[in-house]
Amino acid sequence: MQQPSAYRRLSAAAVAGALALTTGCGSDNAVRGNDPLPVPAGITCAEGSISASGSSAQENAMQTWVAAYQTACADAQVFYNSIGSGGGRSQFIDGAVSFAGSDAALDDEEAAEAQERCSGGSAAINIPGYIVPIAVVFNLDGVDSLNMSPEVIAGIFNRDITTWNDPAIAADNPDADLPDSAITPVSRSDESGTTENFTEYLAAAAGDAWPHEPGGQWPLPPAEAAQGNSGVAQAVKAGDGTFGYVEASHVGHMSTVDVKVGEEFVHVSPESAGAVVANSPEREGNSEHDHALELDYGTTEPGTYPIVLVSYEIACLNYDDAGEAAAVRDFLGYVISTEGQQGAAEETGSAPLPEETREGLRESVEAISGPQ
Repeated sequence: MQQPSAYRRLSAAAVAGALALTTGCGSDNAVRGNDPLPVPAGITCAEGSISASGSSAQENAMQTWVAAYQTACADAQVFYNSIGSGGGRSQFIDGAVSFAGSDAALDDEEAAEAQERCSGGSAAINIPGYIVPIAVVFNLDGVDSLNMSPEVIAGIFNRDITTWNDPAIAADNPDADLPDSAITPVSRSDESGTTENFTEYLAAAAGDAWPHEPGGQWPLPPAEAAQGNSGVAQAVKAGDGTFGYVEASHVGHMSTVDVKVGEEFVHVSPESAGAVVANSPEREGNSEHDHALELDYGTTEPGTYPIVLVSYEIACLNYDDAGEAAAVRDFLGYVISTEGQQGAAEETGSAPLPEETREGLRESVEAISGPQ
């Protein structure tokens, strides 16, 4: 069934909030210190436990969601293992977990395999839960920010640009004190949706400077590699002259790259990332209740930051066990709620789903069911 157009695009107004989030105990809100983790007043709580695995980009958001949900729902437990998007999709398809977090939607082959895992051959659905930019980060003494074109970023990761004072970097950073020292690119060691989105951007925006097919596995023998977004962040911070890519909530105090889009350099932010997603329609051929998107990584629209990922919650429409279905439905209902999105945004700097998008997603999450 075709969704109304208002539900098929994400609003450019999706921006992060400003409150600090915390965890702890409480009846209506989870708290850490004196700040509440928001939950809906009428939150639905299924009893029992479910497990999930996948995206490390969602790791910080998932910690927030689980803390708030479990505090509000005393008889519910959610276990999430941040093993990377590829591992999460595999475990979901194998039936080892109830749902998966993934920075890439199921492809056609995976969707067909997932139908065998879901009850009665029902479809598996991709529900956008987390919208966040991927930051290009570096560690270079005395330099806090750099401008780079997609061709330069691609050239560094492809090992064609190997020193910090390369003319291609210097041309866009005339005021930077760039040393004649080696650049050490850091990539992911695991199959990763962050890598897939990042290489999709390089393939779309960098032209011949990136001669590799997009994918979740890094396409080159790594100069340095690390597990998960947190591993890459740690490797960049611990190195000298290191250069990597991480989901934005892992940036911390690291230096970041402003990316050239059209004729301007755009800073990484939830607002600039949300502007890209706003113009991205749902994927052609989606089944009913599936909301996988086609992102425009090669955009040249002013004010847009094109290195972005939409991280999905992947679930069955039908489960063999009614309790499992209810637990998945209720937890994902919280994830996409106004309060769940607010909580993740305030903790991680993600761009919350706007109301008109959440309404369409709610219909799909509420369609998740088990035996009657």
